[in-house]
Amino acid sequence: MTRKSGSLDVSAETISTIDADVSVVFNDGSTIGESLLWVQDEGALYWVDIKAPTLYRYDFASEARQQWPLTSDCGAFALVENAPAALVALRNGLHRLDLTSGKLSLVAASPFDPAFFRFNEGAVDSSGRFWLGLMFDPKEETSEKRKGALHSFTFANGLRHEADWAEIHNGMAWSPDGATLYLSHSEEHRIDRVAFDPVIGRLADERQVFATIPKDLGVPDGAAVDVDGFYWCAIHGGSRVRRFAPDGAVDRDVMLPISQPTMCAFAGEDLDTLYVTSAADGLSPEQRQREPLAGALLSFKPGVRGLPKACFVR
Repeated sequence: MTRKSGSLDVSAETISTIDADVSVVFNDGSTIGESLLWVQDEGALYWVDIKAPTLYRYDFASEARQQWPLTSDCGAFALVENAPAALVALRNGLHRLDLTSGKLSLVAASPFDPAFFRFNEGAVDSSGRFWLGLMFDPKEETSEKRKGALHSFTFANGLRHEADWAEIHNGMAWSPDGATLYLSHSEEHRIDRVAFDPVIGRLADERQVFATIPKDLGVPDGAAVDVDGFYWCAIHGGSRVRRFAPDGAVDRDVMLPISQPTMCAFAGEDLDTLYVTSAADGLSPEQRQREPLAGALLSFKPGVRGLPKACFVR
């Protein structure tokens, strides 16, 4: 199915916008679709629904889709090297998911109180470290706000606390040379640029503000980097994916027929298609009626190729 994209009721900006042809890959009404990962060797795309917790895999050759139900909110995942398994970041800890049997086994307990936090956003660096952000997402309503720490994980060293605190971590992606990590603090509407040592896996102490998102537009969510070093960011609440130049200048907006895009990833044999997950979470029945593709997995041709991403935690 293909339909023409178009903006919803969001703030207009005098920047270049693209009216792309958007293909609907799946329209399941995901609560919060997230964590897209293209695995070149398998010719398959993986992603999760955080709140109706499920890991999905779509095989491009056979067009078959598999799914693995999970036991609690799943904020991120990575694949396990040399095994039919994934490491899933659930609210109560990191678990190894056997992709043959569907069995879960605890690898590391959550380094936070799961009554208040869950994992949110994850990405694997070029050395196989799994970087994991947090989100303040209390099970019961509260006016309190708390920040959680960024973590990294390897099977050899377990979970390691990293010096970055946020209410919502998002937007993790590396520059083409691997020496810069982009990282969003969504609740602050800010994307940071941090010097990164890929050999030892260390973040520099200094943070540079790469870009900000106007509060009336939305918040920066998941992201990807293309071969030219431009940063593509899903603007949750803003009905768009925004492309930033390496210096942080806004290059263009691609408008989408959904208000809550959550993450984007380049996929396909030539990495020339951008896939976008989205969320139906928080929309009223009237909004859902106006937005029938909320929660869908979409794709479009951005006119540029993406960078391959590391998939396997070590």
